[in-house]
Amino acid sequence: MSTRQKPQIGHAVHTDQTARILWHEGRTPVSERFDDVYFSPVNGLDETRHVFLKGNDLPGRFRAGFHVAELGFGTGLNVLAAVMMWRAANARGTLHFTSFEASPMAREDLFAALGAFPAIRVLASEILADYAPGKTRMHATDLRLNIIWGDARETLPAWKGQADAWFLDGFSPAKNPELWSDELMAQVARRTAPDGSFATYTAAGHVRRALAQAGFTVARMPGYGRKKHMTTGRLTSG
Repeated sequence: MSTRQKPQIGHAVHTDQTARILWHEGRTPVSERFDDVYFSPVNGLDETRHVFLKGNDLPGRFRAGFHVAELGFGTGLNVLAAVMMWRAANARGTLHFTSFEASPMAREDLFAALGAFPAIRVLASEILADYAPGKTRMHATDLRLNIIWGDARETLPAWKGQADAWFLDGFSPAKNPELWSDELMAQVARRTAPDGSFATYTAAGHVRRALAQAGFTVARMPGYGRKKHMTTGRLTSG
């Protein structure tokens, strides 16, 4: 593989909502505000691969310019797993990745959390080398990462892009209901490309119904680890 260029980073926007982190068993980050983990204590990387990558039928759908969007940047684990898969599949062109996040992790917390995954340590140093709360763009030769800071209920309706695949990765609907509202799920559908898809770890009935009402064909699928079910879907044509 050719030498990758150093990621290029965009301008910063103001954010004063830095997440307060607790640590489960010293290694798994937990949001103090939402009392919920950022990823599975069992194996967060495998969870991401199962839920968000496999759940969106990736890497089989990758093509130049493929666009992933997500609700909840968190630790950045999802974008790193996506880039890792993109490169392993020898996908051509550029992967576009847009993430909506209201409460950024402090840089030291983010890298402490990612330290649990030796397989992505080098990749994290490459892609997120200049990460800081409020930084909006981090680019590599095969990636265009854009983080849109702020409440997704305000920022998503203003977004002009369209995603081929959505990673719906907010905290639990029971603890963070604002990120799973009917209105926001409708906005997700409006910002989905034809035949686009979504995947999420939750199987909450009201979330599935909202996504179906928004225009997705919704399926309940086997979840990761001890979680019995998750949800996937494709945008209904016509």
